[in-house]
Amino acid sequence: MSISLNKKSFFIKLAFDQAEVNLGSTSSNPSVGCIIVKNDTVVSSGRTSFNGRPHAEANALKKKNLKGSSIYITLEPCSHYGKTSPCVKKIINKKINKVIFSINDTDIRSKNLAYRKLKKAKINVKRFILKDYGEKFYKSYFLQSSKQNFFIDAKLAVSKDYFTVNKKQKWITNIRSRKVGNFLRSKYNCILSTSKTVNYDNPLLNCRIEGLEHKSPALIIIDRTFKIKKNLKIFQDRSREIFIFTQMANNTKENYFKKIGVNIIKFKKNDDLKSEVNEIYFFLKQLGFNRVLIESGLKYINEVLKFKLIRNFYLFKSPLSLKNNGKNNSKTFLIRKLKTTVKNKVKVNLNGDILYKIKL
Repeated sequence: MSISLNKKSFFIKLAFDQAEVNLGSTSSNPSVGCIIVKNDTVVSSGRTSFNGRPHAEANALKKKNLKGSSIYITLEPCSHYGKTSPCVKKIINKKINKVIFSINDTDIRSKNLAYRKLKKAKINVKRFILKDYGEKFYKSYFLQSSKQNFFIDAKLAVSKDYFTVNKKQKWITNIRSRKVGNFLRSKYNCILSTSKTVNYDNPLLNCRIEGLEHKSPALIIIDRTFKIKKNLKIFQDRSREIFIFTQMANNTKENYFKKIGVNIIKFKKNDDLKSEVNEIYFFLKQLGFNRVLIESGLKYINEVLKFKLIRNFYLFKSPLSLKNNGKNNSKTFLIRKLKTTVKNKVKVNLNGDILYKIKL
């Protein structure tokens, strides 16, 4: 996206760079970035903390002697008392001279209130700087409070000849592609897979990037018939939430998983597959997940593609053909149809692999 770099937009963009760091890791709270400037020099910065608190403004305002400064924020600062005191009050108490933010919050407890309260405190307020950029950045947060389906992306690896399973070894793409895939996970608060995929691959589905290990998202496993195995690698990590969605009763299995901290959620069997899928995503929304990355086999991805629930599709493609060593558990025509032009290529060096980001 082209951005005009006048002074206000330059500092707002720096604030968005801060917000980007914890995008997907702030629970149901938006990931906000904040830059404090005095005499055209950045003197402090902050971002929403991991799991959502403290807020970005509170983190940036910890520094002393900020009187007369300007504060640049990616989202309208909160004005209500919740689990913390309002950021607007903190800004006023610090005697900030100017407040510049990108877009209004959609939370009815704060929407449009900051502008009025800050003006009443005789603070200079400018809003809607890089508004278009802000609306795209906070798309997943805004969808959380709307009636629309929330932010769902998916990723898949294929060989040159469009196989998704390598019968001779675990991986299809190379280590660089897998590193980028791990980094992608850090931008979501939930990974969704199926019991068939995790039983077959026995993956970790976490973020194995140095410094980002703590940002491994929660894990959702769709397991209609409760076929998931007990001794999988994913259950060895007790540091993140795991949810199994199932339609079957199995008291022995339920008790075992609950004992190790896994959440079991029952959903109704439905002959209408679309209704069933929508019910699952409704549950996820109620649980507070607003950024979901699907990492499953081709069959489930085809189901979600068919119902037009995916917003961005990441396709990692190897330059190597698998031929007789490859197989698929479902048809690939939808995947082939997605990759229609090289304009979708992401400019990243993957040692021969290609990454396509396809907006749907």
